Amino acid sequence: MERLNVAIVGATGAVGETMRRILDERAFPAGDIRLLASPRSAGRRFTVGGKPRTVEVLDGFDFDDTQIALFSTGSGISRAHAPRAAAAGAVVIDNTSAFRQEPNVPLVVPEVNRERIADGIGANIIANPNCVAIPLTVACNPIYDAVGIERINVATYQSVSGAGASGVKELEAQAAQVVRGEEVDDFPVHPVQMAFNVVSHAWETYEDGYTEEESKVVQETKKILEDDRLQVNPTCVRVPVYYGHSMALHIETRDPISPAQARDLLRDAEGVVLVEEGAPTAVDHAAGNDGVFVGRVRRAVGHERGLNLWVVSDNVRKGAALNSIQIAEEVRGLIG
Repeated sequence: MERLNVAIVGATGAVGETMRRILDERAFPAGDIRLLASPRSAGRRFTVGGKPRTVEVLDGFDFDDTQIALFSTGSGISRAHAPRAAAAGAVVIDNTSAFRQEPNVPLVVPEVNRERIADGIGANIIANPNCVAIPLTVACNPIYDAVGIERINVATYQSVSGAGASGVKELEAQAAQVVRGEEVDDFPVHPVQMAFNVVSHAWETYEDGYTEEESKVVQETKKILEDDRLQVNPTCVRVPVYYGHSMALHIETRDPISPAQARDLLRDAEGVVLVEEGAPTAVDHAAGNDGVFVGRVRRAVGHERGLNLWVVSDNVRKGAALNSIQIAEEVRGLIG
């Protein structure tokens, strides 16, 4: 199979760095690999695919010889540059919210709806979902396929790396100040102190009281599972954890299913790691690993068709970089 040329847009950010690492870990058979970023990052050098590579400026980059373009930048940058990459013939896999709700752009989690990847060939844009929607749908999909789901109630516990490298730096600095007994008075990323705190308004809040993040979870979960009847009720919360999003899931199924039956389905599900003793945690299980870890599967109190699950995953890996590269692997099979 022909080796395809790959460009990583946003190659110096937290997700871009992880993309570079995963391309090597999975021995992605790329031809050339181009690293693109803003002018302030131009000239930096990284070894990817066994070769040193220099970061180039995205503005004006010619995508004519690029077959796969992995975008992980702000949504505005994606809107400006992804269409021209697609027009040049590159299949764009975009990790921002720019195209997720476009009706003709597939929103893909390979373990759930890899068949939709083919829909993105031609128009040449495939959207990578939100870092909550990815593990949420991976965990729910085997149960959804077996007995259907009417409603998902989810409370998230999201790590600060979801806000990028700046979120991690902010937590590090604030935690050091608190430990030294100093007052925290610098909030460059979150609206209030993040260290030793729990923040439920870490995103823009809309008129209906829900945040931008919560809206994404609702819309994207429905699109991925292709079910407009599905009710999704989220509360998204930022917690002082560096890497790894956690979530408490309460799902109400269409047909009855026992916890034991659910565990059997999850045990065999692609992408899921069932933790049967104790419970998965962000530090011990998710951070640095690929799986969506599921534990504490139990019947919900007061609902005969209700199940509770505890889910954790690495938001930078499976919630962003790995999912994009899994899509790229499938694209390579279709166009390579």
